[in-house]
Amino acid sequence: MSNVNIAFIGAGTMAASIIGGLIKDNYPAKNIWASNTNREKLADLAANYGINITPDNNDAVQQADSIIIAAKPKMIIPICEEIKQTVLEKKPLVISVAAGITTETLEKCFSHEISIVRCMPNTPAILGCGITGLYATTRVPQNKRDMAESILRTVGMTEWVSHEYLIDVITAISGSGPAYFFYLMEILQREAESLGLPAKSAKLFSIQTALGAARLALESNAEPEALRQQVTSPGGTTEAAMNQLMEGDVESIFAKALAAAKAHSVEMGKQFQHRIEHTSSNLKSHE
Repeated sequence: MSNVNIAFIGAGTMAASIIGGLIKDNYPAKNIWASNTNREKLADLAANYGINITPDNNDAVQQADSIIIAAKPKMIIPICEEIKQTVLEKKPLVISVAAGITTETLEKCFSHEISIVRCMPNTPAILGCGITGLYATTRVPQNKRDMAESILRTVGMTEWVSHEYLIDVITAISGSGPAYFFYLMEILQREAESLGLPAKSAKLFSIQTALGAARLALESNAEPEALRQQVTSPGGTTEAAMNQLMEGDVESIFAKALAAAKAHSVEMGKQFQHRIEHTSSNLKSHE
């Protein structure tokens, strides 16, 4: 796998996270390319990781066995149109980490002949402890699926799904998920400070508690509900706190939040589908 040339189209947070994870896993920097119109971001990536950089997207694709499309959603369609001919000539594996954009839309941008894997990683990838959901159509051969999994496995766990709509669910849970936990840590830290704990200690206790709880949930055979109940002694301090959270209907709030994230991912997909169909219609009308 280490002899596979990987090109990142886009140099934002997610691209940097995956590149950082690859480098931490000792993936050869000489086999990684990144392209972006923002030369400052490219320079940062080159300085931090020693990878190859270019402002020319087609130049990056030309080098690659696999390309990872990690640009901002609004730029995906223009970028796909820009690199289409090079992709059709080189026929690399195309991996998309763009929220909401379906394999059908990408196939319309390129061709059914191009192997496309849609995935949703998350930013802990930079530490090698991310998790990525992956989906591929039946047209993608096993060796291409293996290549995509090998790349994403260097930055954490991977899980294939058999239905593409589940990637929108994964986007809501784990793609956006780190923000939910960071928000909870923010709240715990802020409230601990308001109750008198020094800021440094409040931050340490909030973060380490989150880390310990996550590890316990991951490494224990018990369900999270059972682990919660173990901490919640009848008549104890945890029960007093949990009663307040339940009275505030936190579960309903989270249900609405996740539903909103999933719905927005789906809506983004519809918008991009419409845009590519509109672009294709315009091109045919000018032929």
